[in-house]
Amino acid sequence: MSASLTASLYLLSSVCFIMALRGLSSPKSARIGNIYGISGMVIAVFTTLALPGVISFGMIVLGVLIGGAIGTAIALRIEMTALPQLVAAFHSLVGLSAVFVAGAAFYAPEAYGIGHAGDIKTASLVEMSIGTAIGAITFTGSIIAFGKLQGIVSGRPLVFAGQHLVNLCLGILLAAVIVWLALDESQMAFWLIVVISLLLGILIIVPIGGADMPVVVSMLNSYSGWAAAGIGFTLSNPLLIIVGALVGSSGAILSYIMCKGMNRSFISVILGGFGGEVSGSSGDKEDRIVKQGAAADAAFIMEQASTVIIVPGYGMAVAQAQHSLAEMANLLTEKGVKVRYAIHPVAGRMPGHMNVLLAEANVPYENVLELDEINHDFASTEVVFVIGANDTVNPAAKTDKSSAIYGMPVLNVEEAQTTLVVKRSMASGYAGVDNPLFFSDKTMMLFGDAKKMCEDIVKSLQGSQH
Repeated sequence: MSASLTASLYLLSSVCFIMALRGLSSPKSARIGNIYGISGMVIAVFTTLALPGVISFGMIVLGVLIGGAIGTAIALRIEMTALPQLVAAFHSLVGLSAVFVAGAAFYAPEAYGIGHAGDIKTASLVEMSIGTAIGAITFTGSIIAFGKLQGIVSGRPLVFAGQHLVNLCLGILLAAVIVWLALDESQMAFWLIVVISLLLGILIIVPIGGADMPVVVSMLNSYSGWAAAGIGFTLSNPLLIIVGALVGSSGAILSYIMCKGMNRSFISVILGGFGGEVSGSSGDKEDRIVKQGAAADAAFIMEQASTVIIVPGYGMAVAQAQHSLAEMANLLTEKGVKVRYAIHPVAGRMPGHMNVLLAEANVPYENVLELDEINHDFASTEVVFVIGANDTVNPAAKTDKSSAIYGMPVLNVEEAQTTLVVKRSMASGYAGVDNPLFFSDKTMMLFGDAKKMCEDIVKSLQGSQH
């Protein structure tokens, strides 16, 4: 294949990836966006396989078969509720592959056209170092994120005295070792970069608590993109550079949006250790009374209303209640009730988590609105149905300066005439703070499994039709 044809196909592939990102910006166009992304990847893979430097097709086919078999097995077994930790695990593989490619290029530079052993181009060493460092940080950081999401590692922030100073010293040491490698091409320097970066990845993520996991997943996605871009320079592969930059920049932009949604500092996220969450005081919740109801009560209240807003949270995902929730909403719509869904930008454990679950249940895209689109409508809404959400509907974020979530934008559900809240218990959310919404005179608590509660409400609504 000629160089001009290769460049043209890589350009076409890049355009497909750009169109994929454009499509994925909206649920309505996400399907066509995925098609663009798949098309771009198919073009990229076959173009790369046609390069004259590719000679070991047997190993490539073996790798595809092994990886494809593992990926298929995971895809068939994974639950929708486990998508956040699956994404984190996949990010770790991207980071690890960047480290492996950098290691191969360092020990066999002639195969990559960057010089010879002991005489690698300085620019290539710098590119290799940066790609290795970001890849290693992404690998261990993603593993820790996976552990926190899966419950293997404690979701609480793990902090120790002088943690930020340790991270700073390691960062300075890493920069110094990169300079050492660029000047001396030392094998010890290369492996020191790997070790220091692996350690940094752990130390950056362990102090981040479960409530901040959506931002972590988004930021690790950005890191994996920059790692790929760095290795693209090492391999002199323009497509890998473009794709890595697209993933890195889009991930960073999404992280910025998530930070605004959680009132976090973007710089703190990049540097790590921003999740020093503190539990709110328990206050006098034992002395306060909550209004408790049953499924039949909730069904009666909602079918008598003209407008209902549903606010889903991670509890809905855990209970896998999206299908029964959608059935409940459909029954209400048939009764003439206007039903919409309000999505907080950090609901769930990854960006778009709630959107994916609702799409799986065939909820119309036009009925799913983001915080900025619907927050002003709560004051004119008769009933809000909160299912499994906690911190994202906590009005203390707007009034209590001592709260760990003060300043975080939340959904204004307390402004509605009536609020129905589905929870298993009165336990606090991931941020560890009490929610005064639960004790409001306008709130009715519906205790129990979210899926079972929705199913019971559906039965009550169906019964009222006869």
